Amino acid sequence: MAQSMQDDSSRTITVGTAVATPGQTVRGIIPVATLAGGNAVEIPVVVINGAKPGPVLWVNGAIHGDEPEGPLCCQNLLREVSPNSLAGTLVLVPVVNVAAFEAASRGNPLDTFSHDMNRIYPGRPNGYLSERVAYAHYEIMTKVADLEISIHSGGAHSFLAPAMFTDERPESVELGTAMGPGWGCMMSNVSPKGSPMAAMAEAGKVGITVEYGGRSATSPELFAKVGRVLADAILNVLKHYKMIPGEAAYDQNRTKGQQEALLAQASGLFLAEPGIQFLTPMKKGDRIATIVNFFGDELAQLRAPADGMIFGLRALPNVTTGDWCCFFNKVEGPRV
Repeated sequence: MAQSMQDDSSRTITVGTAVATPGQTVRGIIPVATLAGGNAVEIPVVVINGAKPGPVLWVNGAIHGDEPEGPLCCQNLLREVSPNSLAGTLVLVPVVNVAAFEAASRGNPLDTFSHDMNRIYPGRPNGYLSERVAYAHYEIMTKVADLEISIHSGGAHSFLAPAMFTDERPESVELGTAMGPGWGCMMSNVSPKGSPMAAMAEAGKVGITVEYGGRSATSPELFAKVGRVLADAILNVLKHYKMIPGEAAYDQNRTKGQQEALLAQASGLFLAEPGIQFLTPMKKGDRIATIVNFFGDELAQLRAPADGMIFGLRALPNVTTGDWCCFFNKVEGPRV
């Protein structure tokens, strides 16, 4: 793993307008463009530059604007990580896609040609607006960061249990393992494309994508819990890489698998099987959910496509043919 291990006199970290010397926490923005009314398009950032040298861990939130769990996690970390006890640097980007977040939408609703920012990295400096935002973010992230974690969730339609994607390089699996207890659902994305994780891999650096939360966990108590769990996992990562004091803990039941997204075969009301459990072994053919019409007549069933486990399930009962319904981990075996 490459590390930013300069001597103290040269360890100033610059991310957009945020310029942090060792022992400082500084807020700033990555500038992108200006809209017709004069409003700036910019990405908010926080740089927590440790008093001691070490790697740079970069955390991204709200690449999808309907996924507010990342911003909440970053707020927890901003309160709890002191630069005086930090070795290295923690960069927090609570909201990458500000326009999408303001609209509570997966992507910027005014940018139909590059609506999903997690599919267009590294972006283009002269492309559509979302591509320009992605490029501004990518350009600095890949120069500054050694390690990167992007936080996602089920957004406006689904709930996702703690899960992650690695690119299967040992250093990517190590970063995933460092998330700690409860994060054993590790899926392979051997050739990632279009995401910050992919951009980091292409730059010869390390990234993972983590998932937790979504529609059915947005009540105040559950939303706070998700933000707490995510922040605790990032703190465990910091401990693993000796960036903060303390002993890291690890999940003892890590698995290797592949994702399959199960889509609706009919339109109507989506009803999960009573008692169905996330991250619990299932056999191929086990029933996951039923889709019924307005009168309750069965139209379609969702069944496990292989031995494995569900890590995401539709929480919005209204469903249209082709919608996301279930995120399934086809488990290949324990991760060694």
